[in-house]
Amino acid sequence: MKNKNRMKEIVFSFLTKIVIWTILIAILLLALISLFDNMDFQWLYEFSPDIYYYLRGIFYYVSHSLSFYGIVIAIWLIGTSLILFFFLRKTFTYYTELIGKSALDITNKDIKTIELPTELENLQATFNILKLDYEKIELNARDNEQRKNDLIVYLAHDLKTPLTSLIGYVSLLNEIKDMPKKQREKYLNIVLEKSYRLEDLINELFDITRFNADKIVLKKETIDLNLMLEQIIDDFYPILEENKKKVITNFQEKIILEGDSNRLARVFNNLLKNAIYYSADSKITIDLTKKNNRAFITIHNKVKNIEKDDIQKMFEKFYRLDNSRTSKTGGSGIGLAIAKEIIELHNGTIAAKLDNNSISFDVELPL
Repeated sequence: MKNKNRMKEIVFSFLTKIVIWTILIAILLLALISLFDNMDFQWLYEFSPDIYYYLRGIFYYVSHSLSFYGIVIAIWLIGTSLILFFFLRKTFTYYTELIGKSALDITNKDIKTIELPTELENLQATFNILKLDYEKIELNARDNEQRKNDLIVYLAHDLKTPLTSLIGYVSLLNEIKDMPKKQREKYLNIVLEKSYRLEDLINELFDITRFNADKIVLKKETIDLNLMLEQIIDDFYPILEENKKKVITNFQEKIILEGDSNRLARVFNNLLKNAIYYSADSKITIDLTKKNNRAFITIHNKVKNIEKDDIQKMFEKFYRLDNSRTSKTGGSGIGLAIAKEIIELHNGTIAAKLDNNSISFDVELPL
């Protein structure tokens, strides 16, 4: 409202100046004409009657000819142009300062909405959209930072559990030299399991600290996608057996593409790991098809206790479905965010879909 009133004041001021200027020109010219008509210039006549009558003739001719009015109009136009110039300069300065202030207000938390004059309403809408986006980004950044700090605290605490167990069981194995073979094998299996868990936690901690610091750089090569997925499934065989799960593959044809094999392997490793840990059924399905020079990979399984809101947030940094941080499913919540970044760097897409009690991760990659 203040800006609109300010604009009205500027326009009114400009029109007032034009009117005053026009009236002053008219008064000045009338005064000059009257002055010259009323003055007898006797001293000039006494000096030279010829000059006197000559100048009187010129004055009469000029004041009663079109040239005179042309000169008047020219003076009026020049004056008006000068007024317009200073008005536009003042208005431009006003708008420039206003736009500059409004740009700064985008990051000002005390300003709820940015207001500009009616003629700048499109710019006002753009500034308010930018302000809203900035607030969302800032809020997400704060949330991500808080989640990251919380996860680092949780991970630091969780590191103690397997480490304490490792120290305890290794101490027993070291102290009891004549421990029965069966018991020794049991303790060694526990030590191995805790070591794997400790490795996972350390990797999660590194992922969290590196995610914002390192930019992923791809090293592309020719990849046999079928073979890659089969190798990843083979690597998960012990975990599949432990969780009593099985993977059913549906590979329609052989697919070769260009990509970073290590990065893509990490993506599918993460997706299959999630499917194993969160699946509510024993069956996990992986489909691989090709269409229009693009590869389509779908990992599908049954789930429980997952809502549509969870699907929307899955690819956010540090978002975790399981907040209990159990020994098997307590991830850092960064795996899917990294997977999304890797797939997009390959000019592909990744999305999650929830249908009743089934979830599918759909990955699309150019060949």
